[in-house]
Amino acid sequence: MALYRKLNRETRIRRSILSSLTKDVLTHGYVETTQERAKEVRKFVEKMITYGKKGDLVSRRKVLAFLNNDKNLTKKIFDELAVTYKDRDGGYTRIIKLKERIGDDALIVRLELV
Repeated sequence: MALYRKLNRETRIRRSILSSLTKDVLTHGYVETTQERAKEVRKFVEKMITYGKKGDLVSRRKVLAFLNNDKNLTKKIFDELAVTYKDRDGGYTRIIKLKERIGDDALIVRLELV
């Protein structure tokens, strides 16, 4: 049993998709995507906020590495989001089911920060 979803993509493409969706959620507060992608991205969003709450240099470098050296977003995570969720022990996101996509009937959901 795999610990993560492969999403029918090669490793480099999958990592890029997950990184981009994580950036979108942290920047805009939400993203609309398929349920499978949202469940996978949720793990990374929660991990980034947890790193932000730690606040040490190692955590900052891990966040920078995952977000492709986006310094503005890293600053937002450590300065704004970490303060917002300082009293919360996880569960920073929620998934709301929206509709089924026409064509392949994939369930479209909204992944947003709580």
